[in-house]
Amino acid sequence: MITTGSRLTLILAAGSCALLLPGCMKTGTTSSPNVTLPVSWRNAADFPTAAPDHDLSRWWNQFGDARMSSLIREALAGNRDMAASMSRVREALARKAAQQASLFPTLDYSGGRNTSAGFNDWTRTGSGTSYSAGLSASWELDFFGKNRQSILAASASADATKENFHSAQAALASEVALAYIDLRALESRLEVVKQSVKTREETTQLASWRHQAGEIDALQLRQAESSLESARGSISSLEQNIGQSRNRLSLLCGRTPGDVRLGVGSVPVPGRQLAIGIPADTIRQRPDVRAAGYNWIAAIANTRSAEADKLPSLRLSGSLGVNTLASSKLFNPESAAAGIIAGISGPIFDAGRIRANIAAQGEAEQQALLSYESSILTALSEVEDALIACRRTEERMVSVEKAAAAGREASKLATQRYRTGVIDFLTVLDAQRNDLAQEESLINVRADRAAAHIQLYKALGGGWSAGS
Repeated sequence: MITTGSRLTLILAAGSCALLLPGCMKTGTTSSPNVTLPVSWRNAADFPTAAPDHDLSRWWNQFGDARMSSLIREALAGNRDMAASMSRVREALARKAAQQASLFPTLDYSGGRNTSAGFNDWTRTGSGTSYSAGLSASWELDFFGKNRQSILAASASADATKENFHSAQAALASEVALAYIDLRALESRLEVVKQSVKTREETTQLASWRHQAGEIDALQLRQAESSLESARGSISSLEQNIGQSRNRLSLLCGRTPGDVRLGVGSVPVPGRQLAIGIPADTIRQRPDVRAAGYNWIAAIANTRSAEADKLPSLRLSGSLGVNTLASSKLFNPESAAAGIIAGISGPIFDAGRIRANIAAQGEAEQQALLSYESSILTALSEVEDALIACRRTEERMVSVEKAAAAGREASKLATQRYRTGVIDFLTVLDAQRNDLAQEESLINVRADRAAAHIQLYKALGGGWSAGS
């Protein structure tokens, strides 16, 4: 039994049924998940609690970045891996339909024409032709539920495949968003570096004039030139990363490399009113947990189906046939003959095959249960990690914004004082380097903050909907 302290007791949700895993309850399994759910999140002090029906299916709209939202929608519609995942869903549904056919009788038809000849001392004495047609039907009565358990397993496997598709949707949405954030962060850093290059060009020009005037030695001029070329070298590296990031987005969206074109933009800012639910809501919402639950149901059903092999089976078969010497009499009721056969069979000695198969299915069931429990613990851990990241990046933002503002002011003052000859060039160089480092750090923290919220949305189970 899974509990949330002493106040909340529930069986975890694995599917779309009332309160999760009713199929397991019907099968009479002796095992149940052994996980304790917390009543609330440990690190959610800064986030309001959402209603149980809080919709996280399109969480990316909370960032207010229309281009990012458009790319995610495009990826969900055009990504090849998503198309393959949807194909697997259709395959699982077809297998489920094939398994359901085992509950119904089968009906076959047959027909034939037979010509025979007689010989006496190599002399043909006569010949004859006969015609036959018939229908045959068979039906294995599912007295002990073997076929029904197999159908339950196939149905649960199909549902697990659907949840895997939903999990792939959620993962793809977050991957596109993270790639978009990386791209915007690189573009923002490129603009900062270009501005720094412009400032250093002015400083280097000033150093060159002062060197020509004999006010500074060649060492300071070379230091200025070195600082300038170092900043210019960063531009090439950033442009390389930007091109590769665009290719990555193109791939995720199902386009050819470099086909994604974006206008000017910045790192998106997450919404300030993100509300989270209680842990039990997240367990119900996470498609990977739901898939693990369905896999557990399928494993239980397979065990019950294997146990039914110990019991006898009853098969009914019937036939309706016509055998006549003239084709015109094939449909003559007087030429027809019918018969019904009922047979029962059961195992007596199989060298332990059935028992071993039951044991193997039982272990598979236990593995599925442990996988289900592991998915629950993983979900809880991912949410807590994301909550910590969201809170700490907000704290870092406050300090880094102040540091960046101070760095900009220090670089501006150092340049002004160098122009008037109050300070030496090394002080200017240090101020410019610190300014660039702080600006890049600020961009990185903004990207980390957005990425932390994306990971939180994904960890809470957002990014898919039942109608998709």
